[in-house]
Amino acid sequence: MKLFEPLYRRVIGWAQHRHAIRYLAALSFAESSFFPIPPDVMLAPMCLADRIKAWRFALVTTIASLAGGILGYFIGHFLFDAIEPWLQTTHYWEAYLIGREWFSQYGVWAVFVAGFSPIPYKIFTITAGAVALNLPGFIVASLIGRGARFFLVSGLIVAGGDKMQELLPRYIERIGWAVVALSVAVISWLTLR
Repeated sequence: MKLFEPLYRRVIGWAQHRHAIRYLAALSFAESSFFPIPPDVMLAPMCLADRIKAWRFALVTTIASLAGGILGYFIGHFLFDAIEPWLQTTHYWEAYLIGREWFSQYGVWAVFVAGFSPIPYKIFTITAGAVALNLPGFIVASLIGRGARFFLVSGLIVAGGDKMQELLPRYIERIGWAVVALSVAVISWLTLR
């Protein structure tokens, strides 16, 4: 069953749309506070479609993700009691507990690491607000962590150039399933330890 190839082709189409940068910003903002799909799925194809604008795409993704992260922080800080029952009935509860543990052990540094973690970033932003993590520290760590991730994705696409554009469609199924397997393994390890 081919799951990732049709999705890849659709996202490449979106990436070439005249409003693609707006869609990327909206997706980046939403993912940091409530939406389940990471912006990398649109950032990478957009960089592939127009490598000259790759750094601009990374910057837009970073800024929108930071803004969404701040919204997530405020959701956690002011509305946690309202969303806690929902969190407890979803698969996000374990990730929330892990986020709390990381914040108690590492403080603001956990936000930086969360930028690269397979645990959804929105869980960290909401948790940061729920535990009243230092807001300026949260903002700086989010900016650095998320920025590093998105500029790394863009940089890899730019560095890969035409070779990447040729290879990615050929191996997208393997890459997609490998990412799913890695995410499941890491989340399982984190919840079972």
